[in-house]
Amino acid sequence: MTAATLILNAGSSSIKFALFPFACAGKRDRPLYHGEIEDIGDAEHTARLAIQDAAGKPATSSALGAKVTHEQALASLLDWIASAGSSIELTAAGHRVVHGGVEFTAPVRITPTVVAKLAVLSPLAPLHQPHNLAAIAALGKLHPMLPQVACFDTSFHTSEPRVATAFALPRALSQKGVRRYGFHGLSYEYIASVLPEHLGPTADGRVVVAHLGHGASMCAMKARCSVATTMGFSALDGLVMGRRCGSLDPGVILYLLDEEHISSAEIGKLLYQQSGLFGVSGISDDMRDLLASPRPEAAEAVALFVYRIVRELGSLTAALGGLDALVFTGGIGEHAAEIRVRVCEMSAWLGIRIDDKANAAGGPRISGKDSAVAVLALATNEELMIARHVRAILRQPAPAATS
Repeated sequence: MTAATLILNAGSSSIKFALFPFACAGKRDRPLYHGEIEDIGDAEHTARLAIQDAAGKPATSSALGAKVTHEQALASLLDWIASAGSSIELTAAGHRVVHGGVEFTAPVRITPTVVAKLAVLSPLAPLHQPHNLAAIAALGKLHPMLPQVACFDTSFHTSEPRVATAFALPRALSQKGVRRYGFHGLSYEYIASVLPEHLGPTADGRVVVAHLGHGASMCAMKARCSVATTMGFSALDGLVMGRRCGSLDPGVILYLLDEEHISSAEIGKLLYQQSGLFGVSGISDDMRDLLASPRPEAAEAVALFVYRIVRELGSLTAALGGLDALVFTGGIGEHAAEIRVRVCEMSAWLGIRIDDKANAAGGPRISGKDSAVAVLALATNEELMIARHVRAILRQPAPAATS
């Protein structure tokens, strides 16, 4: 029997999951199983549970019905795990929770008090936090004795100096938590853990990591700790994303409220769901579609995406006082060779030179021999980071029952 940790990344209409051996500790450990439940809560489409084994072969694929709740979806997953017979013993669960606020600077065992505090942060991450908490609540109801651990996307950035997290707003607002937090921390933490394998001593130098996907951000690291990042108070800030706008003059919000008479709820929908690559192109939020499209709107969206990455790279390089390495990760960063080429060519002033063959092959090292900056394309592994955190937390004494 294998003791296993269930890793959950819950969204509004999907739950991505992985089952890791509880004893996993290495940087390359693979999950026993992984998969996704899609179309949760959809009245028109049937939710589906799809699971693959460690080799990537299908283990199961089943229809769950329409209007399936998070609880029903998780019940189906737990039923499948139980059906695996004596091969798997579920020992704990770990959750990706996007926002930890000021208080939660490291992974924590979940208690009712912790959940209540995390719920208060939902307005800061409306696309993620409520659904992260829904999965926690559902799993707690279905498996009440199972220890659960929350791992935060904001935690990695708590090493940043105060000047990098502050807004130029009245102190009363800062004291209420209005500040820069940064996100994608679990991804950055994983990349930081494997940098020595690829960079040697340079891993502790001045490194910028670009996590490019449907959500996108960049992080400047020194000694493999966060120094500055592009996302701020919310997951809207910084780079152009799939459907999120990235950096925006606050005056635009005032204009939309006062002149266009758009409600705050409508503005939220505009900025989180109707902007970014999708809004600029009017075609798609998928980089693959845009790169393949002959339409000028698609080309403009891609150009803006790259331009903002290059602008932020210059800013983060300034924060570091120079640049020793650039790392691409995330779905786009790892797989879109064309985007890496464009970013590197526009950043040639930093001494970056790309090896076309290595880049086309996907790396991991894609910089040319004449490059003053090492350039890598690496796969991230947030799920493994969560599994390792769960193991560490459960080695600690459990909190008192009243907490």
